Amino acid sequence: MHLGHWKKLKQINELQNKWWTYRTDEIELPSGKPGEYHYVHTNGSSLVVPVTGEGKIIMVRQYRYLAERDSLEFPCGSVKNGSSYEETAKLEFAEEAGVEAGEIFLAGRFNPYNGVTDEMCNVYVVRGLKDVFVPHDDTEEFEKVTLPISEVESKIKSNEIWDGMSLAAWLIAKDHL
Repeated sequence: MHLGHWKKLKQINELQNKWWTYRTDEIELPSGKPGEYHYVHTNGSSLVVPVTGEGKIIMVRQYRYLAERDSLEFPCGSVKNGSSYEETAKLEFAEEAGVEAGEIFLAGRFNPYNGVTDEMCNVYVVRGLKDVFVPHDDTEEFEKVTLPISEVESKIKSNEIWDGMSLAAWLIAKDHL
């Protein structure tokens, strides 16, 4: 069976900030009927699954305003204009965890919220780690958390790791550890 594709007629940027753009596309459905599609556009994101020389995982704990609680996550950030996915991965890891990666491997990619955003997130496994200091954004505060790989699954099951992007990244990266 061939699924019909929608045709974009016009794209309108409704609202823009430094992280994303809220867009409305005027579309034509396969039936010929007109429609609108509202979504969040980004340049993408990069998420890092860091593995220490001792075989442990580094995550960061940070406060998530919309959920009104702390979240244990893999370091992740938005790709800025003029930056690549890999550059973003290295910078976000240094900013959030205070660690620099010597080796970086692209494990896979995914869409974090299909139907709501066109964002694609690249998942990197990094090794050869070295502590560094890179100042982070004033709106962000992080606690670096190092844990054995064997504890990640139990922290997911206990809902201590509840961030959707970290959950998807774990599925993509765990066979590369």
